[in-house]
Amino acid sequence: RAARTLATCTPAAPCDSPLPVKVVVVSLFEIGEDEGDTAGEFQLWKERRGLTTRIPFPQGFHDLYYNPDTQVLGVVTGIGTARSTAATMALGLDDRLDLTQAYWLVAGIAGIDPQDASIGSVALARYVVDGDLAHEIDAREIPADWDFGYFARGTQGPHDTRTPLDPSGGEVFQINPSLEQWAFALTRDIALPDTPEIARERASFTGFPKALEPPRVLEGEQLSAMTFWHGARMTDWANHWVRQWTGGKGEFVTSAMEDTGILQAMTYLDAASRADRDRVLVLRAGSNFTMPPPGTDAASYLLRENEGYAGLEAAVENLYTVGSVLVDELLGNWERYSKTTP
Repeated sequence: RAARTLATCTPAAPCDSPLPVKVVVVSLFEIGEDEGDTAGEFQLWKERRGLTTRIPFPQGFHDLYYNPDTQVLGVVTGIGTARSTAATMALGLDDRLDLTQAYWLVAGIAGIDPQDASIGSVALARYVVDGDLAHEIDAREIPADWDFGYFARGTQGPHDTRTPLDPSGGEVFQINPSLEQWAFALTRDIALPDTPEIARERASFTGFPKALEPPRVLEGEQLSAMTFWHGARMTDWANHWVRQWTGGKGEFVTSAMEDTGILQAMTYLDAASRADRDRVLVLRAGSNFTMPPPGTDAASYLLRENEGYAGLEAAVENLYTVGSVLVDELLGNWERYSKTTP
């Protein structure tokens, strides 16, 4: 069927024989080639899940790859909210694919708050919060009693505790609670491997007991912002921002760029009956810390991180390990999960 669809259906055109999809694995970037070199977010899924059927995807960042036996589809959206939104919408509107029953697993690397966990840890998001839609004053001009020069639209400054704008404006998305709790129950006790690289990196975070622990699976919110920010003050802002937008229910754990774009696109696709918004999970694994260890300035640590993340290899491996438990459960019991979302 896959061969017939690819032979007779073209991108962005009607198709009478759409391919059924059970799971969409959403990666955000790859390093170099899709196979055989340093692994980014997509490579392990492609190699280990037999995603060998290439589906041309000119309306997106990267061609799609599919396993016709398991009906798992892999997409690479490209980095940033704009690309992730566009790729997700383009995928959801592609008539070559039947995504109406599909579960979506967003699996990417992230900065991680050392107050919550060490690099290599994998966090399942309960909320995804946007960090771009805001008011901003240059830090050199903020009032003396303001902690941040960046504050929510619809408020009168960073200490305004009123509820911000209507959350339907795209600032915050809640992951289906029952699905997230199901996923966490399945994965919380997975023993993630420790490595000398992770141990060496976290050892300098004295005073941060959770950062000194080996990698683990936890729950924690994802903050999406197009700027790669860094530092203790910015981490304080991120914690404040997530608490504000979730009404105190959320805890900032990971920083990345793309997830609010994906959730916004999924919200629209759900309204058009093209995909199920309640079947989305977001996993982010810490490849780097969001702030430097004591005694190191933010600028130096950020510039060093730009040369390579200490936890990259562990993060992509652990994303696959944790994500695969969920994929295997869905595929192994598809008769149940196709009809009923956990």
